[in-house]
Amino acid sequence: MTAASAASTEEKPRRFGWLRPPQGGPGGTMSLYDHLRELRYRVTVAAAGIIVGALICIFFYTWLIDFFLAPWERAKRTLEASGASLEIVNTGVTQPFTLAVIVCVLGGVAIAAPIWLWQVWAFVAPGLVAKEKRYALTFVGVSLPLFFAGCALGYIVWPKGIEMLLGFTPDNKGITNLLDLQNFLGMEIKVMIVFGLSFLLPVVVVGLNMAGVVRGYQLKKARKGVIFGSVVLAAVATPTTDPFSMLALAVPVTGMFFIAEVICRAWDKKRGISEEQAEEFAIDLADGK
Repeated sequence: MTAASAASTEEKPRRFGWLRPPQGGPGGTMSLYDHLRELRYRVTVAAAGIIVGALICIFFYTWLIDFFLAPWERAKRTLEASGASLEIVNTGVTQPFTLAVIVCVLGGVAIAAPIWLWQVWAFVAPGLVAKEKRYALTFVGVSLPLFFAGCALGYIVWPKGIEMLLGFTPDNKGITNLLDLQNFLGMEIKVMIVFGLSFLLPVVVVGLNMAGVVRGYQLKKARKGVIFGSVVLAAVATPTTDPFSMLALAVPVTGMFFIAEVICRAWDKKRGISEEQAEEFAIDLADGK
């Protein structure tokens, strides 16, 4: 084999090297450049998955619009039965296209969730030991169902929020409520995301307990503050600002905090940490020792 052929043989694997993540050195160690290359690879694969998912959603665009507008239809029937006049409209020449892009991209993110979640895990996992990997998989496995459950609850209570907010329209005044479709869907998505993220509270609390930052007895003492804080969080975070949506968020968040407290106290007991030891731990932290 000549020197020229040997050089070309060495270059071939590198020509499309960006299509493969770097392997790293012994023990999975990587240079900063290799970490950046791997990050580029993971982001590219995740973005490609979302784009493919969005293209698939084009064929189901009508169904997706029906899904997002179902809360509106339920609220509209109730409001029209009481004599209200309301319509949902598109404003502007480009808004229908923009709306289609937003809806299809959101659908693509949902369809490609296994792909981009795996890319996130593949990027983080090499830096974790076996025990940390087990904990991380457990937390991810619990967080995803809780997040989707929160999104589902937000989707369910959203019609009541619409009814309550539009119910302030004066009766018999000839007023027609014109709702911009894009803004309406944006608020609906915000409601679902806020509910979904709020449902992750117990995962965060249990994680802090396992990391030794908080103890179960501290959570017991913080119950009153948590109940008040849940109401304040719901009032601030809920885009609709109606009492029904705020209570629909505050009550589950408070309930899940109590569940997290039970888990944390059981975990402290399993590790042999008594309430007296936990109090000493809290005093040490307060003194900065």
